[in-house]
Amino acid sequence: MCKIFISADPASYESRTRSVRLHGVVTSLRLENLHWAVLEEIAGRDGMTVAQLIEKLYDELVADRGAVGNFSSFLRVCALRYENLIAQGLIPRDAAIPIRSLDADRVLHGLQRVPQAALPRESRPHKRALN
Repeated sequence: MCKIFISADPASYESRTRSVRLHGVVTSLRLENLHWAVLEEIAGRDGMTVAQLIEKLYDELVADRGAVGNFSSFLRVCALRYENLIAQGLIPRDAAIPIRSLDADRVLHGLQRVPQAALPRESRPHKRALN
């Protein structure tokens, strides 16, 4: 089993830092090369640069959640989520189809839920005792 994973090209898991400008403020983001490659693919599908994609994700995250915690981790999850949605057939593999052309509600409706046992204990919903 491990051979599948350990045979990965070491360059894919080397980290690279990029400076990006978010609304005039320069910030540095450090991600593994494989994550950068996936973000490049996502951006390219919609005719954006990676910097434009990152700014768009940042803006939409702030608008939806009101704050940004660990943005680098969020970007890693975006890359993994993209690949997972393709694997589930919810996003077409054809990179010529823009992400913006997809019905987000339809994609999310088809998303498989993470089993409760796979979530860390602190992330699981609490069961309330009925008295």
